[in-house]
Amino acid sequence: MSNPRDIFTQSDDFRTEQNDWLRLRTLILLRWTAIFGQLAALAVATQYFALQLPLGLCFLAIGLAIIANLLAVFIFPANKRLSEGEAMLTLVFDLAQLGFLLFLTGGLTNPFALLILAPVIVSATALRLRSTIVLGILAAGIVTLIAVKNLPLRYRDGSDFAIPELFAFGFWIALLIGIGFLSVYSRRISSEMRSMSDALLATQMALAREQKLTDLGGVIAAAAHELGTPLATIKLVSTELIDELSDQPDLAEDVLLIRDQADRCRDILRSMGKAGKDDLHMRQGLLSAVLREAAEPHLDRGKTVHFSVTAAAQSGLREPEILRRPELIHGLRNLVQNAVDFARDRVWIDAHYSDSRLRILIVDDGPGYPSQVIGRIGDPFVRSRRDPRDLSRPGYEGMGLGLFIAKTLLERTGAELSFANGSDPFLQPEERPERSGAIVEVVWPNAVIIAESRAGLGLNQVIEP
Repeated sequence: MSNPRDIFTQSDDFRTEQNDWLRLRTLILLRWTAIFGQLAALAVATQYFALQLPLGLCFLAIGLAIIANLLAVFIFPANKRLSEGEAMLTLVFDLAQLGFLLFLTGGLTNPFALLILAPVIVSATALRLRSTIVLGILAAGIVTLIAVKNLPLRYRDGSDFAIPELFAFGFWIALLIGIGFLSVYSRRISSEMRSMSDALLATQMALAREQKLTDLGGVIAAAAHELGTPLATIKLVSTELIDELSDQPDLAEDVLLIRDQADRCRDILRSMGKAGKDDLHMRQGLLSAVLREAAEPHLDRGKTVHFSVTAAAQSGLREPEILRRPELIHGLRNLVQNAVDFARDRVWIDAHYSDSRLRILIVDDGPGYPSQVIGRIGDPFVRSRRDPRDLSRPGYEGMGLGLFIAKTLLERTGAELSFANGSDPFLQPEERPERSGAIVEVVWPNAVIIAESRAGLGLNQVIEP
């Protein structure tokens, strides 16, 4: 079975290797947009509002941005991806250029001062926390500087454009709060999106691995099925030859060796066949058999696992056969693993079926889910289930990714999952019921999980090389 911790490590390594996700082309396009906007703002301010601006210095600031863009276009390839340091320096340049332009055009009396937030938000979305903190401090410093010191806006008649001091102070405070709030907000959203992306990647890896194991089991089962007849023929003929060659010990010994090797081939195929059962006739199985198959890797870990399969009262149904899909096997296996991990002594796996639905309960006698995380069960990277002072399982990474994979895969099969505790966690040990730990309920409509009749399955399909 694939371990969720191993899958998490692989996805985490993948994410670490891909820190240079921010393309230079993206920042270049954003800067061109800013340049055209700055030029348009200068034109409107001087021609329509009749403001006097130091156009020479303003064009110098805009020209520096144009030169930086042209150098980036001609020096670096179109598919250049920026490292952490390169992206940070690019955003620092944009902050400095915008701050200098705002200094020349009235400071915080210029409504476009709001754009000082843009580089910080880009950093919060795409860069690490350290870079975002540096850019946030720099942006706050620039805002404070241009609020105190700037070249005021003047009309053509020489009068200054002024705003009330209370408004200027409020705008300064709003920009500082905006830098902090929007940075935290953007970073939280992007972090959750990256976490979900990594978790989905790990889920796909888990499903792909389970599918490979299932396919391998199908090859083995098909080989065992197809080779069974020729091996039986070899054994039968060799047995007859041994009787006929009783007066030729040398030849009889060779034929005996052939029969023994045929038996050995049969035993090898039989043992290998236990690794998987996915030929056409084994793509479905009895509910109890599938549950045992899913739990099998955790049955010898020192905890007692109880199985029960019951039917609804007066339903008259016999035990159903369900589809042995890789998602179902891997999802149930992760749930059983989590239960065995935290159980004290026992785990119960109860299946109940009726005319309309199949319900599976997985319960343990452990401490249950902490109240502070039970509402987030099934989200990726929930790290804690029990008291962190409990060192009975040192080195355990947490339960978030494994349960997320299980929940995602089982929901792909049409299941609905719910998580609860078997008792109040504040009860004394002697007051707790036998099934006092975590409870996972998995429910399917019969239409999506119950297999059709085996009649007419046909021949095994040819496996193309």
